Amino acid sequence: MASGDDDDPIIQEIDVYLARSLVEKLYLFQYPVRPGSMSYNNVTHLGAKIKPKQQKVELEVAMDTMSPNYSRSKGEQIALNVDGMSSEDSNVYTTKMMDKQTFSSIQATTNTSRYAAAVFHKGELHLTPLQGILQMRPSFTYLDKADTKHREREAANEAGDSSQDEAEDDVKQITVRFSRPESEQARQRRIQSYEFLQKKQAEEPWVHLHYHAIKDSRSEHERQYLYCQAMDTTENTELVKTPREYLSMLMPPLAEEKVVKPVGPSNVLSMAQLRTLPLGDQVKTLMKNVKVMPFANLMGLLASGTDSTAVLRCIQQVALLVQGNWVVKSDVLYPKNTCSSHSGVPAEVLCRGRDFVMWRFTIERTLMRKEVAAIIRLPPEDVKDFLEQMSVPRLNRGWEFLLPTDQDFVKKHPDVAQRQHMLWTGIQSKLEKVFNFSKDDFVHKKDVQIEPVHFSGDQRLKAAQENAQEKHSILQRELDAHRLKASGLSGSQGPSGASVTVKQEPVSDSEEPMDTGAALTNGSVNGYPAASSPTSDPHNGHGQAFTPELQDFVKNTFRKHYVLCLSEVKRLFNLHLASLPSGHAAYGHVTDRMLQDTILHSHCKQILVPFPPQSSAAADEQKVFGLWESGETFDKLRQILFEIFMKNYRVRRNVIQTRLTQELGDAVNKTDVDRLLKECCISLGGMWYLKGTVHS
Repeated sequence: MASGDDDDPIIQEIDVYLARSLVEKLYLFQYPVRPGSMSYNNVTHLGAKIKPKQQKVELEVAMDTMSPNYSRSKGEQIALNVDGMSSEDSNVYTTKMMDKQTFSSIQATTNTSRYAAAVFHKGELHLTPLQGILQMRPSFTYLDKADTKHREREAANEAGDSSQDEAEDDVKQITVRFSRPESEQARQRRIQSYEFLQKKQAEEPWVHLHYHAIKDSRSEHERQYLYCQAMDTTENTELVKTPREYLSMLMPPLAEEKVVKPVGPSNVLSMAQLRTLPLGDQVKTLMKNVKVMPFANLMGLLASGTDSTAVLRCIQQVALLVQGNWVVKSDVLYPKNTCSSHSGVPAEVLCRGRDFVMWRFTIERTLMRKEVAAIIRLPPEDVKDFLEQMSVPRLNRGWEFLLPTDQDFVKKHPDVAQRQHMLWTGIQSKLEKVFNFSKDDFVHKKDVQIEPVHFSGDQRLKAAQENAQEKHSILQRELDAHRLKASGLSGSQGPSGASVTVKQEPVSDSEEPMDTGAALTNGSVNGYPAASSPTSDPHNGHGQAFTPELQDFVKNTFRKHYVLCLSEVKRLFNLHLASLPSGHAAYGHVTDRMLQDTILHSHCKQILVPFPPQSSAAADEQKVFGLWESGETFDKLRQILFEIFMKNYRVRRNVIQTRLTQELGDAVNKTDVDRLLKECCISLGGMWYLKGTVHS
C-alpha cells in the first residue's frame, strides 16, 4: 500500500466549492453544426425566447447580407415565398430579404444531475449544477410558412376557376357524433401519444428574453455568480461526506426492477387471462366480443372438461337463440345509461331496435336494410351496426344471417330451444306494441313466396290445348288485320309521304291517365313491364304491340338525350317519320300508350318528378322518362340522380354531389358530376332541373 502511494504522490490539493446562485437558471448551449473557432459571440442577436418547462429556446440571429458569400437573389426569393407581395407588420422578413435566421434548441440529455459548469480561480474550483444542456440548430419553419402560402394561393385559384355559373350557398353537411366514455387505459395511451404531447407543448407560452453579448457589463456581473458566495463549510455540506456515504454514492445498492405489464386495448383479453375468470364472466366476455357463435364453438374456446350444462345456464343469461346459434343480448352490448357513439340515441331505444332485427332473423334468413330502418326508425349508422353484428350483405338479396342454421343443437337440446321460443314470443309481443306491426305482415309475405303450386298431368295437357287454340285464333286475327291495313294504306297514301302519325288517345273511363304522383298502372314493376303485363298483348284493349323498328327508335333517342318528357318523344318521333321515304309503313298506328310501353321496354324508367301545384306543364310534359340501364358503369350515377329528382322538383349542385359521395364514396370526381349534369339536367337561377321539366 505504501509503495503504491510513493509511485503516485499527491502534487496539489484543490478546494472544491458548490455555487448555488445560478441553480435552475444555468444552461449550456452547444452549436453542433458549426466549429468552435466560428462562434456567434460577435454576431448580432435580434431576439431570444424560452419555454422553461420544456427547456426550449429560440434565438434570432442577423445574417450578413453584404457578405460576398450571400446570394441576394435567393434571399429575396425566400422572402417572397414566405411573406408574399404584401407589406405587413406580421411579415417574417420586413426588408423583403432573408436577413435573419432562427436557432431552435433540442435537449442533448434529459438527466443533467451529473453535469456542472466549473470555474477554476486562484487554486479554487467552483461548480454550478446545470439545469439543461441544449443543442442549437437552425430552424426551417419559414419553409412551412412558404408551403402554406402556396397552398392558399392554389386553393384561391381553384375557387376562382370554377366552371359552374351558379350562386349557391355554402352549405355543409354536419355529422354529429357522441364520444364514448373513456377508460383509464385509453386515457393513459392518449396522454402518451405524440399528438397530445405536441398539443401540450404548444400550450406553454413563450417567455421573451433580452440578449446580452459576452462582453456586456450585465454578462460580467452575472458571471460573478459562478463563484461560491459562502466559503465556509456549512454551505457546502453536499461535498462533505463520510467514507461510507461516499462509497454508497459511487456504488449505489441495486434496486429491484418493477415488471411493467404492457398496456393492451381495453377490449382485448388473452386466453390465459380469460380462463382465470369465473365461468359466467368467461361466457359473457366471449359473446360480447364475438356476438354470434354456435354452441360447439363456444365449448371449444372454454377450458377442456367444462360442464356443458353449466355453460348452457350461463349463456342463456347473456345471449338468445337465433336459428340454432347464440347471439349476444342487446342489453349486454348497450348497458343502461349509455348511448350510441354515432347518433347519441339512448341505450333503451337501441336495445329495442336490435331486438327487432334479431327477432326478424328468427323467422327468415335475409332482411332488407331499408325495410328494417322504416320500422325501427333509427339512424342509418345504428341500423348498419345491428346488421353487421349478425349478418353479411349479399348482392341483390339484402343482409343474410351470419351462420347457417344449427339443427344439431336444436335436436340435441329441445328443452332449451322450446324455452327460447317462448322467450321470443314474449319479446315479439312487446315489439308489436312498440313498433305497431303484426307478425303476419312478415310471415304471410314469406309464405306466399315459397308456397308451391302443383298441377296434375291432365291439367297440364288441358291447359296446353286451350293455349294453342287461343294462340291460333290470335294469329289469324293478326293476319287479317295486317292484310286489311296493307290494302288501306296502298289506296290512301298521297304524294306527300306523310303516312304515319302518333295518335292522340282521349282519356276514357276505362283508361286512367298516368299520374306523376302514383305508381304506373300498366302492369309494370319498378317502372319495367312484367312478363304478364297487359301491354305486351296486342289484343287487350290498348291497341297493337310495339314493333322492333319503334323500339330501335326509342333506344337510339334515349341513348342520345338520356331524359325526355312524353311530348318531346312524340315531337322527335314525328320528325323521324317526316324524314322517312314515302311508302314506309313499318310503324303502323302508334298510340300514346304504345309509345309509353315501348319506352318502358327499352331499359328506361318513368321519373315521377313532383311538379309544383302552380306548374303550367301539360300532362304529357309531366310524364318524364329517363334511360335507366345502358350497360355502362355510369348508369349508377344516373340512377342516383333520378332517385333525387323523384323527391325534389329542383335541387342544388351540392345536394347532388353529397348524395353521390355518400352512395359511391370518393370514386366520384368533379368531371363525373359535370358530365352527369350536362347529360340529364339544365341550370336555371342557381338550381338544377331535369331536362324537359322547365321551359327553356
